[in-house]
Amino acid sequence: MQPTLSFFLRAGALMAVLLPLGSARPAVSHRSAIRPVLPVQGAQPDPQVVAQFGLLNNTKLQNYIDSKGMQMGKISDRPADVKGFTIVDSPIINAFATPDGHVYFTRGIMAHFNNEAQFSGVLGHEIGHITARHGQKQQTRSTIANGALILGSILSKRVASIAQPASQVVGLGLLKYGRDDENESDKLGVKYSSAIGYDPASMADFFLTLARTEQSSGAATVPTFLSSHPNSADRYTNVKKLAQQAEQQAGRQLAVNRDQYLRMIEGLPYGDNPREGYVESSVFYHPDLKFQFPIPQGWKSQNSPSQFQMAEPNGKAVIVLLPAGSKGLDETAQALVEQLKIQNAQAQKTTINGFQAIAIQGDQVGQDQQTGQQAITARTLSFIIQDGQNLYAFVGLTSPNDFNTYAPQFQRTAQGYKRLTDAAKLNRQPEKVRIKTAKAGQTLAQALAANGIPSKRYEEMAILNGMKTTDKMTSGMLFKVVGK
Repeated sequence: MQPTLSFFLRAGALMAVLLPLGSARPAVSHRSAIRPVLPVQGAQPDPQVVAQFGLLNNTKLQNYIDSKGMQMGKISDRPADVKGFTIVDSPIINAFATPDGHVYFTRGIMAHFNNEAQFSGVLGHEIGHITARHGQKQQTRSTIANGALILGSILSKRVASIAQPASQVVGLGLLKYGRDDENESDKLGVKYSSAIGYDPASMADFFLTLARTEQSSGAATVPTFLSSHPNSADRYTNVKKLAQQAEQQAGRQLAVNRDQYLRMIEGLPYGDNPREGYVESSVFYHPDLKFQFPIPQGWKSQNSPSQFQMAEPNGKAVIVLLPAGSKGLDETAQALVEQLKIQNAQAQKTTINGFQAIAIQGDQVGQDQQTGQQAITARTLSFIIQDGQNLYAFVGLTSPNDFNTYAPQFQRTAQGYKRLTDAAKLNRQPEKVRIKTAKAGQTLAQALAANGIPSKRYEEMAILNGMKTTDKMTSGMLFKVVGK
């Protein structure tokens, strides 16, 4: 499944029972055939961050971020606070630093950098959050950003009380920073990137790319960087001024290294990876695991390596597909009942499109947030399906009052689970970044057309290249396109 927010059910870490986070085989994403690329230096990434996003299988890029990160960490104001660097397998444009001193870049943001100096500026900015200890301050104030999180923005308070965003458990760097913190990290980003020889003005240029991506409805990914790092109109100008001063102090021209960077990201996956699941016409398809099931019409959905979430638009109900191990239907059903603290559980064995299954209905009991007393917090209709050696749990949750409305949708989703056999769906492949060479006098639009890019994607590709479609290109100039 695709990277997104994991969540923990109120009864206490359902995933810890049904999906051991340390497992070498994430059953839902089915990445066991690909050995994950772990950082070679510094501390290892948080297992829960890995469970949420997955690791990018790209040794060259991981070694690059290790090398530059350690180089920059050593010249920072608090070298001992800078622990490690990881590229995660998410199409979202984001970079974040966790309070434990680890910096994470998504493959989405790596695809949108157009030179080493842009990467270095954002790296310096994130290390700045670590060395200024902004994350620790934010943790103390318990300010969690939930604008981009499905359970924070879609579910009503009633249903959201059932679940907690994983960021509240591990502090995933989705902390919202105030203007003072951002300005301080901008200054440190300029300081650190110029100290290792890169032109920090490129960081300001990348802010424009982020803003254009956010404003463009045609873009393939939405940047969450600006959600967790609030932008302001004067940040671009301020960073440009700071960069000018840094270059004057350096007494030499600082590096940009455009071509080197572009050649390094050749073949980088772009956008959602359909191999790990995708939604089309209200159906979820998983080519690698070879199953499909319907999604309730109009519901919002999000995907991750560890689960797939569906939420009713008004926040009144949620369905989550979770891997449930391989211990057998009865034992798994008992674990689900215990972990969800389900009372009055009624279980019934059934068959779903040839797969053995168990349906479980009951009330989830927890502490009422208003009264503080034990009470029914949700009603659930869940299905556990045995598919070969793997078990999957469809957990449907809603309030007791809304149960009769949404139970039929819980049932239709689970009972629609079946083997995926359509070759066109099974063979869907991800797009990748391809580096091309321009001819003298070509505009970017002409170069895109010459490489078979449809006109409806010109603006998206212009943003990806940090250019305008009308920009003239020189002979031999490298640029990015995307394709299979």
